[in-house]
Amino acid sequence: MLVVCCIKQVPDTTQVQIDPVTNTLVREGIPFIMNPYDTHALEECLRLKARYGVRVAALSMGPPNAEATIRKAMALGVDEAILLSDRTFGGADTLATSRVLAAAIDRLGANDEIGLVICGKQTIDGDTAQVGPGIATRLGYTQLTLVDRIEECDFAAKRLRVRRKLEGRYEVVEGPLPALVTVVREINRPRYPTVPNRLAAAEAPITVWDNGLLGLHGDSVGLKGSPTWVNRIFSPDRAKGQVLGDGELDPVGTAHLLVKTLQDKDLLPF
Repeated sequence: MLVVCCIKQVPDTTQVQIDPVTNTLVREGIPFIMNPYDTHALEECLRLKARYGVRVAALSMGPPNAEATIRKAMALGVDEAILLSDRTFGGADTLATSRVLAAAIDRLGANDEIGLVICGKQTIDGDTAQVGPGIATRLGYTQLTLVDRIEECDFAAKRLRVRRKLEGRYEVVEGPLPALVTVVREINRPRYPTVPNRLAAAEAPITVWDNGLLGLHGDSVGLKGSPTWVNRIFSPDRAKGQVLGDGELDPVGTAHLLVKTLQDKDLLPF
């Protein structure tokens, strides 16, 4: 039985800058990291491996330098790690990305039965939370989002029970396998790789799948297969000297200030 984890390399948002002329992200000199939500997804896959004896495969779509993220997954203990990299995939939006990942998962399923796919809730660069559900839709898998606890996973009976974290409450749901789960940060605390595993991963060969192997139509992936186009990225302007209030030390006063500001701008119906 195989459990698949989808991970992504993203720019470290604490150091992201926007070019004021082109309104695009400045990528030169910006460090890249594994998407934080995906680190929790990977940890949960490894816990399932220890608990149920399943195999774990990690998938990441990105340029060649995304192999750093693949090597981190290898150092943490996955059984198989694959980088999906092809110029054809460049410029993909969430729809095109989910097509590529779904095709790769389908190919993995030809050699080993897939019981579960786990993704992070969302990525910190796009914040759409659309890729996981998109993969589930294309594969016809049960879709369980916002999971903060996997309560039981019965691979023999092909049943899964999880707890979902919703606004102000929790929801326990059960569904058939195969399933795709997206997880929130509260689900676990990711582990650190051991030194021997890091050294082994640094020297290990990287498996790369391109579109020649997946066989997707060129018009369905990458920029050509992306109906969503980013017009521009910008930091919202804020008036200098604007009073924001102190919600911690003076919550009541801050609330009154917010209401008055919205009233002054005719943004409230009263």
